This record gives sequence, C-alpha cells and structure tokens, in this order.
Amino acid sequence: MRDLLYEIGTEEIPAGFIQPALKQLQEKFIGKAAELKIQHGKIEVKGTPRRLAILVQGVAEKQDDIREELIGPSAQAGIDADGNFTKAAAGFARSRGAEVSDLKKVETEKGPYLMLVREMAGKDTSTLLPNLLKELLFELSFPKSMKWGANHHSFARPIQWLLALFGQDIVDLEHDGIVSSNTSRGHRFLANTTFTVQDATVYEELLKKHFVVADIAIRRAMVVEEIKKAVAESALHGDASVAVDEDLVDLVTNLVEMPFGVCGRFDEKFLQVPDEVLITSMREHQKYFPVINNKAELLPGFVAVNNTRVKDPDITRKGHQRVLRARLEDALFFYKKDCDSSLEEKRTRLDGIIFQAKLGTMQEKVDRLVKLSRILAEKIAPEKVDLASRAAHLCKADLISDMVGEFPTLQGVMGASYAENDKEPTEVALAIQEHYMPKRAGADLPSSTVGAIVALADRFDTIAGCFGIGQKVTGTADPFGLRRLSLAVLNILADGGWDISIQEIVHKALALYGNKVDGSSKTVATIVHFIQGRFVNDCVAKGIEQGVVEAVTSVEFDNVKDALDRIGALQAIRNDQAFEVLASSYKRIRNIIKDNSDTTVSPELFNEEAERALYVMFQEVQSEMTALLNEQKYGEALKAMLKMKQPVDGFFDSVMVMADDAAVRTNRLNLLTAIGELILKIGDISKIG
Repeated sequence: MRDLLYEIGTEEIPAGFIQPALKQLQEKFIGKAAELKIQHGKIEVKGTPRRLAILVQGVAEKQDDIREELIGPSAQAGIDADGNFTKAAAGFARSRGAEVSDLKKVETEKGPYLMLVREMAGKDTSTLLPNLLKELLFELSFPKSMKWGANHHSFARPIQWLLALFGQDIVDLEHDGIVSSNTSRGHRFLANTTFTVQDATVYEELLKKHFVVADIAIRRAMVVEEIKKAVAESALHGDASVAVDEDLVDLVTNLVEMPFGVCGRFDEKFLQVPDEVLITSMREHQKYFPVINNKAELLPGFVAVNNTRVKDPDITRKGHQRVLRARLEDALFFYKKDCDSSLEEKRTRLDGIIFQAKLGTMQEKVDRLVKLSRILAEKIAPEKVDLASRAAHLCKADLISDMVGEFPTLQGVMGASYAENDKEPTEVALAIQEHYMPKRAGADLPSSTVGAIVALADRFDTIAGCFGIGQKVTGTADPFGLRRLSLAVLNILADGGWDISIQEIVHKALALYGNKVDGSSKTVATIVHFIQGRFVNDCVAKGIEQGVVEAVTSVEFDNVKDALDRIGALQAIRNDQAFEVLASSYKRIRNIIKDNSDTTVSPELFNEEAERALYVMFQEVQSEMTALLNEQKYGEALKAMLKMKQPVDGFFDSVMVMADDAAVRTNRLNLLTAIGELILKIGDISKIG
C-alpha cells in the first residue's frame, strides 16, 4: 500500500469556493475508488487560496480481482433437446465477449438458467490513477468558472501546477500543457519558490516551512489567535476585545495561506453612526473585525488579517486605517443625509420602487401591510393595533435611504435607527427592524409581538400576491423565496402560540390586492396546501414521525398552534399498546365503511350484545371527547378515546358487519362511521405506522 497526494495549484481561488470544492474532491474520489474497486484508508483534504489537495492513506497497489456471475437465458431456451447450446445461448455468450462453451447450467429461484462466470485480475493502481485524477479535476464544479489563454477546460481560477504522487512515484498526467510533477510552491510573498515533495507524509510540514498552512481547521485557529493577539498588543482600551464573527472568520481563513493580524484605529466621530453600519462597513467591504469593550460597546478600533508578514506593521496599519476612513466617511455622510428627512417623508417616495411588476409598487404594498397588520393585531394583541399599524406604515421607508442603497443588508436596521431619530415609539422602531426576521431558516425570530405581527403581514402579503398571479414554485424555481417565507410564517406562529386561521388571513391578504390577483377559493386552497407542505417537511426535519404529522394535517390544517397541539398529544400516546390496537382497528373500520357517510344509528336494530356495548361506550366517549376537544385538551381526549379499544375488539370478534338484513347491515356501518368520524376529530390515526 502507498499514500496518494494530489495537489491542484492555482491562482487565488475565491474564499467561498474552497470548502465546497474540497468536499467534492473527497466525495468524488471515494466514488471513483469504489467503482474501480481500489481499496484505501483515511482521506484528508487540504486547501488554501492557491491550492486544493487530497491526501489518501494506504491506497492498494492494485484494484481488487473481479468475479462476475452473469445470468443468461433459461436452460430451456438455451439448450435444445439434444443437449446442444441454442442460438440464444450463443448470442448471450458473444455479447459478453465469451465462448458459448464457457456457459454453465445453474439452479436459481426461477429454475435452471445458463450462467457466465468471468474472473478478471485487478489492474495496477498506478495505471488507473492518471485517468482518475484527471477526471477529478474535470468534474470539480464552482459557482463561477473561467477559461484562460488557449485552454479548453474551465476552472475556478487558472491552474498553475499539478502535484501528483503515489508513494514517491509521480503519477503522470497532463492538463492543458501543465505536466504533473513532485513539486509544489510556497507562499506567494514569503516563500515564492518551488520545492520538492518526497511523499504525502512530509507534504504539510514542507508547506509550513514555506509559510503555508494547508489544514483549514489549523489555519482558522491561527486566525482567531492572531486577531486576539493584535488587540491585546494594541494601545486600545484595557478591556478591548475582538467581536468574533464566526462567518467572517471562515471567510478570512480562506483568504490567506498564513494569517498575520494587525489592529488599527478610526476617528471616534464615526461612533455617532449606528454600530450596525460600522460593523457592516468593516465586514463587507474590508473583511475587518470590530473591537468592543466588556459591555459589548463598539470601540474606535478594528483588526485586519493580512496574508503576509511585514517589517513595519505600522505602515500596514496606516494603510488599513486610510482605506477604512474613506469607507466610514461615506457611511457618515449617508447617515447624516438620511437623517435630514423623516421616515414619513421617505415613505412618500416608495411609489418609485416596484415591488413586483404585476403587483404594483412598494408604496401599495405598505398600504396593504397596514391593513393586514391591523387585522392580525386585532386577533393577536388588540392593545397593540395602533403600534402595529404605525410600524407597518413605516417598515419599508428605509429602502429610500442612501445607507440601505449602499448596504442592502441593513434594511430594517436603518429603519429602526431613523425611527428612533424621529422619536417614534420604541416598539415601532424595534418592529421595523424585526419585521425582516427570520432572515433564513433557523435564524432568530422577532422578539416583540408588534415585530411578529408586521413580519407575518409582510410574508402573507408576498405569498398571497405571488400565488394570486399564478407564480409557480417548482423544484428549482422559487424566485420570491416562497418556501422560505412560508417557513417563516410557520415558525413565527408556532413561537407566538396564537390561534390564527391561515385560511382566513390568506383570504384577506388576497382581497387587499383587489382585481390584481385571482382571489378565488381555489387560490386560497392552493396557498394553504403549499404552506401545509412546508409544515410537514419542517416537522419531519425536526425529528417528528411523519405518520404522526400526516395523521393531523391530512384531516385538517389551518391553525399552526392547534396542529402542533394535536401532534404533541399523538406523540405522547403514540407507543401506548391500547392506542396501537385502536389504530389498527380504525384501519379496519375505514376499510369496511368505505364511502358510507351516514352516522344515524338506531339502537332498536341491535341484536348483538357486543354492538350494544360498543354503542353505549361510543356515546359516553363522544360526550367526554366533545367537551375536551372544545377546550383543546387533546391529550385527555385521546385517553378518553382509548376507552373504546376493548368494545371495538369485542364488536369485531362477535359481530358480522355485513349482515344479510340490509337494515341491520346499514345500522352497523353507520355506527362504525360515527366512531371513525369521532376519531378523525383528532387525526387520521391509520397513518401512524
């Protein structure tokens, strides 16, 4: 066995491309090795902006020997009465490159058949690797690729060298004029030379000597250490520390091959700008980390991570400060200019922004949001109707601001800041910021009731509008993110625990569009069904048994809180033996009653004690369950339902449902139908496996 090392050296690859490419590299190698039956040990992938590498331990010297058993025609079709092979047998052998005499008669589950057994010795791995490695290179995909020079194949960035070693032997391959070798290259600035790699075991150590840290996890830890060290060594406030943004750490890690931190300062006058603006400006444009004190307050400092060490850090520091100052001057200018006009005034200019070509302007959307927020507030928190209406009235006004034009990710954040500047109520300002939450699956939900109300109104309006104009959501096409918006609605409603009818709100959201959309009951049903699908998927993704979820949603889905309460009750009783028996009996009930819908029962037609006992218990349970269901006490209602388990068993043991007497038969079917409908008031338990 030998180790395999394969490094693709390039110009600087965008940071966001590296991790996905390494994942592909590993997965594709595993797949190809399995296909070729090449045994191997542990796999590691390494990456920097200038290289993608895979190291595979213990690769077998040759692929496994292959033994194939190929079933051909039946013996009856392949051997004639005289015991000779037929044309069918000869054709099968010829199609597999074998002689008809190689066929053997074997017994199978289907009877005697002809079989061809082929045994092929495995090829040397060294002869298979050139093609395998070349395929790996060709099959890597990136969000954006490029071609350069006269090359025929695209890649994330121009390929500069290929290092390919099987043990200490070079794997011979060529790509667009670049021939593989046993050499790699060091850091572009600190060790811009080539060096020889003997084998995979010394690869990382040699890179480190040439100022390259190829292991992403190690390099990431070094980034964190460097930024903390830079602040500790700075002249900033004694309790200063770095506000570590994990996503930014990941990004910076893949921007450098060896990290070097430097701490800089900016003028305190910029602190009058909202913290989010300063942080966003540092993060998005410059990839700088902000500095805070022990109260999490922003200090006039930042940390940059360089890809090279310099003799005089002060020169680098001043360079970063000069670049950042220009950015912050722009931010301060935009902020002051935005504060010259109120959100109310900005709102009047929303008619210049198109929400959707068929659905009108953003100003029209805001007018709808005010009405829909009022409707929701009256149901959720009547005392906050005016606050919700005001927040909805102003929630999109910051789209007009210069700051949001420069930093689109700050929409809502700037609206809240400008609302505070305009002396709007605190709850209104917070709701303006929170109505964009959650921004993605798993992200924070609105913390305030008013924020949640406006967030719901915003999403219901978009969902209704898009479906109302026939916007289709397919497997790949969801331009307005309707799946994400529906999931946000579900999570906000679940978090609030409010009794809200989705169907009712969708109907009213469609009505607010007037004749711009199809507001028919069919559209309402389509939207509710779509949201239901997201609900089922989300519940299952959270570990809830699909059968339990579908037991509830297949009967009724309109109120998220109610659906979750029913699911919780079913989960709690799911493994009770009596419930399992009753669920099995209910499946039998459904099969028997089929399309029968009449629930009128005539006790005088009973002629079996078991059916009388079942009817008496049904009436008792029906009365008890109705009272409990009215109070949404689903767990207790399910326990009451279990009382029917024994009478139902007794009924099926001693009563012939399909009696000869038509009246008796119908009466028994009606009794079972009534029991089935009672059970369905909680859920279709037949769907629980």
